[in-house]
Amino acid sequence: MSLATMSDAHIVQLLQDRKQAAEGLRLLMAKYQERLYWLVRQIVGGHDDANDVLQEVFVKVYKCADQFEGRSSLYTWLYRIATNEALGFLRKQKRQRNLLLDDEDIGGVCKLEADSWFDEETAYRVLCEAIERLPQKQKLVFQMRYFDEMSYQQMSEVLGTSVGALKASFHHAAKKVEAHLRASEILSR
Repeated sequence: MSLATMSDAHIVQLLQDRKQAAEGLRLLMAKYQERLYWLVRQIVGGHDDANDVLQEVFVKVYKCADQFEGRSSLYTWLYRIATNEALGFLRKQKRQRNLLLDDEDIGGVCKLEADSWFDEETAYRVLCEAIERLPQKQKLVFQMRYFDEMSYQQMSEVLGTSVGALKASFHHAAKKVEAHLRASEILSR
């Protein structure tokens, strides 16, 4: 059976059987690692940080596989774990930064810009700057909708928030991003 045809149910079955859990984790990582990496990367910004968070995601999945009840898809469950781990990482980083800088705000410059793997156009850099300026919830909702093309219903399952609240968050985020792009003269008036 190829990885592409490997069912999520089979992977979960392997993960939940302690004798085959390592094989289940290997298959899970082969199938979802790249998608989860880019999700985490969008939230935390840097490559090394994304790898660290992703490692924690897979450790948590391995330890908690028996808690997966199948009420949502496997990817939705993984997405929620990855999102929570990435947000937890940011909160921890913010606390550490506040301790080190005595509450001085560093400000969020797009972390992707400094990465040697990314040599994007000015428009992308300005978009990234606009997203970095959003409040955390709006930033997350914007990324899920814009980059991951998730439906509001899927986002609702992942974040445990009503569809209406998510639509409002996305609307406000999109308006702020648009205003930043206009101010940067990326969008014509």
